Amino acid sequence: MGLIKAGIGALGGVLADQWREYFYCDSLEAEVLAAKGVKRSSRRSSNKKGSENVITNGSIIAVNDGQCMMIVEQGKVVEFSAEPGEFVWDSSTEPTIFYGGFGEGLGQSWETLKKRFTFGGDTGKDQRVYFFNTKEVMGNKYGTANPVPFRVVDSNVGLDMDIALRCCGEYSYRIVNPMLFYKNVCGNVDGEYLRDELDSQLKSELLTALQPAFSQISAQGVRYSAIPGHTMEIADALNNILSAKWRNLRGIEVASFGVTSLKASEEDEAIIKELQRNAAFKDPTMAAAQLASAQAAAMQAAARNENAGPAMAFMGMGMAQNMGGMNTQGLYQMGQQNAPAPQNVQAPQTAQAPQAAQSAGMAGTVQGAPAQESTPDADGWTCACGHGDNKGKFCPECGAKKPAGVPLYRCDKCGWEPADPKNPPKFCPECGDRFDENDIQ
Repeated sequence: MGLIKAGIGALGGVLADQWREYFYCDSLEAEVLAAKGVKRSSRRSSNKKGSENVITNGSIIAVNDGQCMMIVEQGKVVEFSAEPGEFVWDSSTEPTIFYGGFGEGLGQSWETLKKRFTFGGDTGKDQRVYFFNTKEVMGNKYGTANPVPFRVVDSNVGLDMDIALRCCGEYSYRIVNPMLFYKNVCGNVDGEYLRDELDSQLKSELLTALQPAFSQISAQGVRYSAIPGHTMEIADALNNILSAKWRNLRGIEVASFGVTSLKASEEDEAIIKELQRNAAFKDPTMAAAQLASAQAAAMQAAARNENAGPAMAFMGMGMAQNMGGMNTQGLYQMGQQNAPAPQNVQAPQTAQAPQAAQSAGMAGTVQGAPAQESTPDADGWTCACGHGDNKGKFCPECGAKKPAGVPLYRCDKCGWEPADPKNPPKFCPECGDRFDENDIQ
């Protein structure tokens, strides 16, 4: 009875598998990376009793855009196609009388019948069709749970430090080598292989590769605040770092990389901004502008001083300015001397332009000579800061006290007297002593 049953099963199976099959896969959703092909048959079809994992010779497989097809026979990849259209498999080991000639098909089917009889009526083979999603798989979120180091290099301010960055966003990837993906990732799944089974591992490896990718971007001189504008470079860097694991092992690669939020720690941001702000004061004119702004704010605060009174407050400002060692006038003069002088142009010697007159008359002296002292006149007096027509005892611009007269300078150390005692250089050329109020005759 067993032999009869095996014979009947083998004969029925061979006859049922004579029909050519048609495989079609609808568009794979974003969550599906690979899916096993299913034979398509309508209610009018007579091909309803064929073996499940047997593909008859001459069967047709339709391949859509964004997909690739792979035929696996007895666990080995035997056919592959990534070109959209109709694929006819004419090298199957399962013969049919409906393809390749009736006589040849009949003879091969007889040999298949004898082989199946030895397996008790079973096919003794496994043939499958797999479809792979080659579209871009988007919407993969990432976020750094711990700060990622980023080296900040700014040659303008002499800055070279490591800061801690936190970033989040999304990235996308695609399958570029379905054979590697089948061999090393999904295998011969009996249904669908979803992205959820792989996302956790990919996210962990991506965050690990993010630090060396940031190092490559930093080496190119990109500031951390400009990273969102260099996402393509980051994607290339990630592919270079992850190529051994992703492309060469799993057959996938990063398609795009997006940054939604990128922020350094508040301490690091404060340090960088302070260094950049201080670097701007290397320019004496910028330092003078900052000092003038601070003096103006101090004057406004002094004018509102109801306890000491405005007069005493302005007097204190004048004393503080004289003790500071440098004022706005001196800084502006230093900036003018550092700037390239125009050729064949002589600075005018006018009372309304004491800065230009002093700069032209002191060529060759040490930069940053003290500003011209305040000079009284009949209608008013002119302060050292350049503000003229002052009527009160203190300058309303900088708070300096009205001078008694034009001072004359002579070095109190060696006795050297400049050619113009009213406009001495910053330091004595004989002994190097600094000219100050102690050198007034």
